[in-house]
Amino acid sequence: MGLIPEILEAISELGFEYPTPIQEQAIPYLLQSHNDLIAFAQTGTGKTAAFGLPVVQQLDPKNINPQVLILCPTRELCLQICRDLTQFAAKLPQIRVVSVYGGAPIEHQIAELRRGAQVVVGTPGRVLDLLNRRRLDISNIQWLVLDEADEMLSMGFKDDLDAILSTTPEEKQTLLFSATMPPEMISISEKYMHNPVEISTGKRNTGADNVLHHYYMVHAQDRYLALKRIVDFYPAIFGIVFCRTRQETKDVADKLMQDGYNADALHGDLSQAQRDYVMGRFRNHQLQILVATDVAARGLDVNSLTHVINYNLPDDPEVYIHRSGRTGRAGKSGISISVIHMRERFRIQELERKINKRFEQQRVPSGRDICETQLFHLIDNIGKTEVSEVEIAPFLPVIYEKLEWLSREELIKRFVSAEFNHFLAYYKNAPDLNVEVTPRKSSYNRRDDQPQNGNGQGYVNGNGNGFNRSFAKIAISVGKRDNMTPKTIILLLNSSMPGRSVKIGQIDIQKNHSVVEVEDRHQHKVLEALRQTSYRGRRLSVETV
Repeated sequence: MGLIPEILEAISELGFEYPTPIQEQAIPYLLQSHNDLIAFAQTGTGKTAAFGLPVVQQLDPKNINPQVLILCPTRELCLQICRDLTQFAAKLPQIRVVSVYGGAPIEHQIAELRRGAQVVVGTPGRVLDLLNRRRLDISNIQWLVLDEADEMLSMGFKDDLDAILSTTPEEKQTLLFSATMPPEMISISEKYMHNPVEISTGKRNTGADNVLHHYYMVHAQDRYLALKRIVDFYPAIFGIVFCRTRQETKDVADKLMQDGYNADALHGDLSQAQRDYVMGRFRNHQLQILVATDVAARGLDVNSLTHVINYNLPDDPEVYIHRSGRTGRAGKSGISISVIHMRERFRIQELERKINKRFEQQRVPSGRDICETQLFHLIDNIGKTEVSEVEIAPFLPVIYEKLEWLSREELIKRFVSAEFNHFLAYYKNAPDLNVEVTPRKSSYNRRDDQPQNGNGQGYVNGNGNGFNRSFAKIAISVGKRDNMTPKTIILLLNSSMPGRSVKIGQIDIQKNHSVVEVEDRHQHKVLEALRQTSYRGRRLSVETV
């Protein structure tokens, strides 16, 4: 690939053998070209080496001023990139990498910068602080790397990025690495990049190929009970449960711990020391389940997650892509699970279109299902247990004597019962938590402007939520993000159906979509009209809910 012997030796010692797809495309390109680059790749696909190896190779070791600035969203990712690049340059002793980030004394970081460094890795807030103090000079950098740029924008760093990028030299190579391409990032690339080349290991805004997407439908009040059953059904689970708010994160984690699960919480109210402690335990597999908000989990780099569980679906589909991308990393497979209720059903269809993946509805396991799974997991573990003859030999004669009156069959029965009675008792007569619904048509791999199922399954059935039976609900792919208001929704409907009078019920405007009640008898005509309608040059996606 054109890498020098010193780097090949360093990465060989790290265990690198073959490049990942994004490395295979990016490394040769960056060694040969000085054009700007936009690279799309999911989290955990080796992006750091994709930009780090070719950049480290091209550094001037005699120049101890910053030649590379790498911006990333979180302290944890900043430290990880710094550690990785230092390892890549292990056989190039004159290369120094310095990390700068918030939550740590700035004086120490200033001292490190004074010693000189060719590579500076930092979070936007701390980098901007150092620039304002004139303790960091990036006026002569040759490379600017924006890693997980979409995360930085979603965390509100756009103004910081603008301020930093405006101080960088015109003649530099800008490298933008991201899993998704939100509109704000298009604006950044148009403003600060010059004719960038795009490379990708998959489609934009799509889910990873080795991640399965499952959802369970329950009543809202049964969400926590369903979560426990899912966790019990996967005894070897090592995963993250994502919640919407800090308080919900605390509540769910507290309940899990009180119920005997090996869990803990990660949220914004923790001090940095508490956060480091929890994340350290999780990385070392001392915790089985981490309950977290999206913001708190950013920068958490763990490659062996088996499951990601969405206790709540995120408002932004791109957040779902990031969540699900935390499992199925480093060539492993994973499962992204969503626990939803009836009124969220259309959100699954929206996500299917967004990531071009099929979501499979699963049944919440019954008590019998869980007991069977747990029992066989226990037996498998016993079969795999290594026996230390030397350690247990002194105790065996007494144990044999105490148990000699039991037959082999009786011994197995009593052993299993001793380990398993609490599960059998807990799940005895456990109720069915599943909400029965009519099978739906998947939105997976379907064009938004094709005719879709309009058979009235979106009826609201007068079950106490205040909606009228004569209305059907329609989801439209415009929302607050498009500056929608009830008035603009009504104008949109009027313009798409001139000369027709259609009664409109409640209007619910979310971030990326809106749900509108229309007269049931006009439902098909409204769907047909809206599918032929464009808004700001974009064809609308419309379906029944």
